[in-house]
Amino acid sequence: MAGGSSLTAASELAVLLVFRPVLAVAFVLSFILLSWYVAWRTVLVHVPLVQEIAGLRRKKPVKPKPLNRGRIARFYESQAQR
Repeated sequence: MAGGSSLTAASELAVLLVFRPVLAVAFVLSFILLSWYVAWRTVLVHVPLVQEIAGLRRKKPVKPKPLNRGRIARFYESQAQR
C-alpha cells in the first residue's frame, strides 16, 4: 500500500507545483486579453492617436492651395509689380 500512497502524494505534488500555476497564469492572461478587447471596442478605437498607430485612420486627400489665397499674397504681388 506504500506504493499507492506515494503515487497519490506525487500526483498531489504535481498538481500543486505544475497544474495550479499554469491555471493561474492562464487565468491572468485571459483576464488581461478580455480587458484589452473590451477597452479596444469601447474606447480606444475612437482615440485619434491609437487610430494613427494602428493604421485605422484614412489619410485625407491633399488639396492644392490656390495661388492667391490671402491678403499677404496679394500684398506681395502688388509689391512685385511696382
